Parts: sequence; C-alpha cells; structure tokens
Amino acid sequence: MQAFRVHHGLVVPIDRTNVDTDQIIPKQFLKRIERTGFGDFLFFDWRRKASGEIEPAFVLNQSRFAGASILVAGRNFGCGSSREHAVWALADYGFRAVIAPSFADIFANNCVKNGVLTVILPEEQVADLIRRAQQTGGYRLTVDLERCSVSDERGFSVSFTIDEFTRHCLLEGLDDIGLTLQNEAEISAYESCHAVPQSFAGLREVGK
Repeated sequence: MQAFRVHHGLVVPIDRTNVDTDQIIPKQFLKRIERTGFGDFLFFDWRRKASGEIEPAFVLNQSRFAGASILVAGRNFGCGSSREHAVWALADYGFRAVIAPSFADIFANNCVKNGVLTVILPEEQVADLIRRAQQTGGYRLTVDLERCSVSDERGFSVSFTIDEFTRHCLLEGLDDIGLTLQNEAEISAYESCHAVPQSFAGLREVGK
C-alpha cells in the first residue's frame, strides 16, 4: 500500500451531501476483482448524460479540475453499501485524500486499507474550502499527515484529528497484510516449532 505522509495537490469540490457508494461507482461496474480499472467509471452517472455523452457541467469533466487529487465534499460522504470498489475507483482516478465534515464508517475504513486519507473538518471550514476551489483556478492544498494539518498558500491553515493507529498505518503504508507481515519472523518461528497435522501433511504431499 502506498504510504501517505505529505501530499500537495489540486482540489476538486463536490458540493453535495450524502454522496453514496453507488454514486461513486455504480453497481454495473463491480464485475472486476482487481483494484485497477475503476477510475474511468468514477461518478459515472454524474459524469455522463442518459445518452452516454459527457456532462460538461459536472466538475470532474471541467478542464480546470483535470488531475485533481484532493476531493472536498459535504457531510456523510461514502454512505450506502459497503463496496470497497468505491475507494478503488477514487484511488484509481488519482485521489489521495478526501475532506468532508463526516464519512460513513465502512467507507472510511476501506479508505485506510487502500492508502486514501479521510480528513474530517467542521462544516464551515469545508464550505470555505469548497468556495475557494470553486472561485480560484488551480486551487491547491497541502495535506500533511505528519503534522495533521491542511493548508494552502492563501492563508488557510487548520489542524485535524485522527486516531493514532490509522495514522500509523497510513504513514507506514500498512494494510492488513502489511500489518501481519510485520510479525513474519514470529509466525515463521511458530510454524517451525509445530508439527503439521497428519491430515494436512497428506494434502501437502498431494499438492506437490
């Protein structure tokens, strides 16, 4: 998993509340099991008209937001189903951080497991960031997980809180497998000291 320490990137605002995972990645695109290839379908129903043509009014289709890697949105972002594909789509598109007043719990947990930082800020600060991104061309933020801060070059600077375990995992780039492999030496030592049950030993021989 890619570690997150300090990220400086272009901001795209989605001034909507209760953005659910079916809006982030619609159900018809959940057929893949790989984590890649979902970025093209991110917010598909908003990015395209019913005819399939591009919807020029949607922010991700506007050239000034091309290459955005920080998303700012309204409260309860990522609600709805627990599909991890929603985070895969955001990450595959290029987003490293999402800032909102609140997140659905499962979505936030899925973000941690995929190296995407969720930053919770008060609604008035989020509204200020959305306004700045809408009114300022090329608006960029620095999201610093080492200092737990969000800032720009125009005087905006705030701190955010995050639990220490989540912060550690993101700083070190550790998903569940990475956390387990930190104890690889102990696991190997345990396995070497315990005989394989006969029933499993037979299966191992068959596997050869």
